[in-house]
Amino acid sequence: DCVTEVLAHRSDNLRDKFIEIPCSEDYDSHRRFAGCTPRKCGRGVTDAVITREEAERIRRIAERGLSLGGSDGGASILDLHSGALSLGKHFVNLYRYFGDKIQDIFTEEDFALYRDVRQRIQQRIAQVFGISSSAMYLTKPTFFSRMNSTGAKTTHDEYWHPHVDKVTYGSFDYTSLLYLSDYSEDFGGGRFVFMDADSNKTVEPRAGRVSFFTSGSENLHRVEKVRWGTRFAVTISFTCDPEHGIGDPLLG
Repeated sequence: DCVTEVLAHRSDNLRDKFIEIPCSEDYDSHRRFAGCTPRKCGRGVTDAVITREEAERIRRIAERGLSLGGSDGGASILDLHSGALSLGKHFVNLYRYFGDKIQDIFTEEDFALYRDVRQRIQQRIAQVFGISSSAMYLTKPTFFSRMNSTGAKTTHDEYWHPHVDKVTYGSFDYTSLLYLSDYSEDFGGGRFVFMDADSNKTVEPRAGRVSFFTSGSENLHRVEKVRWGTRFAVTISFTCDPEHGIGDPLLG
C-alpha cells in the first residue's frame, strides 16, 4: 500500500491549513467563468468556520430526516434541496412522501442554520481561492450522508471507490465537506483520503471541521469503509456555471 500522510488529525484544532497543487486539465473541457473557474487549485481544512455546537445542531437535522428512511446498506443520504431520501434500496422524495408532516420534523430555524453554515463555507472557499463568493453557485448534489459498517446492498452503498467530482458530476468546481461526528470516537475507518501519485493524504473527521478542495482530477479521493459506529457529514458543492446553480432549501 502507498505511503499515507495525515493532513489533519482529529485532535488538531486547525485555523487554516491549505495546500496548493497544480490544476488538472479537467476545467479546460468546460466553459470557463472569469473570477470563478479555478486557476489556483488545492485543498484546505479548517476548524474555525463552524463551531462544534453548530455541527451538533446540524447533525440533529440529519438524524431527524434520516430517521424517516435510511438505506438497507451502509450509506444513507438526505438531500434537503431535491427532497431525495434513502429508503431501503431506493430513494423517495421526502417532501412528496411525507407532505405536511415535514413541518413536524424540521423547523425554520433548522433551515436558517443550514443556509448560514453554507454561506460561511462558501465565503471561506472564495477567500482561500481568491475568487468572488457571488460568482459561485450552490449546485447539486448537496446532501447529508450517514455511513455505518452495514454491507453494501446496492451500488449507491459503495461510497469507498476513488473518484473525481468534476468527472462524476460535471458541474462541480469546488467541493466541501462539513463533518458532523468524530473519527475514532463516533466511528472507526471512514477517513477522507486524497489519492496522490506519491502518497495518500488523509483527513480525520471532527465535528465542525470543514474540508474543501477544487473538484478536478488534482483531487482524486475516496472515503475509507466505516468499520464501526456512525459517520455523519454534509457535502456542499459549488459551481461557477449559473445554469447549474440551485437555491437554498425551503421548508414547505
